[in-house]
Amino acid sequence: MANYTQIDATANIKASAGKLIGIMVTAASGTPTITVYDSAATTTTTPIMKVFTPTAATAYNFGVNGIYANKGIYVVISGTVSATVYYD
Repeated sequence: MANYTQIDATANIKASAGKLIGIMVTAASGTPTITVYDSAATTTTTPIMKVFTPTAATAYNFGVNGIYANKGIYVVISGTVSATVYYD
């Protein structure tokens, strides 16, 4: 069963190893971007997903196995984005 966190700003989603299963973007405006890093804290040295421009009302799913993060899942948002990140 997946966990989820709803975010409207940059957030440390998981502070340990795990899988990013998907991101549901419910709102996006003001030149929105999302970047996801493999980090237990707030470091930005190991990107899982480099900067992308999300579209509102869109689910970005990463398959049944998701994307594995060795250290943690840190999501950086710019512009106005409201999203739910689901992960294990």
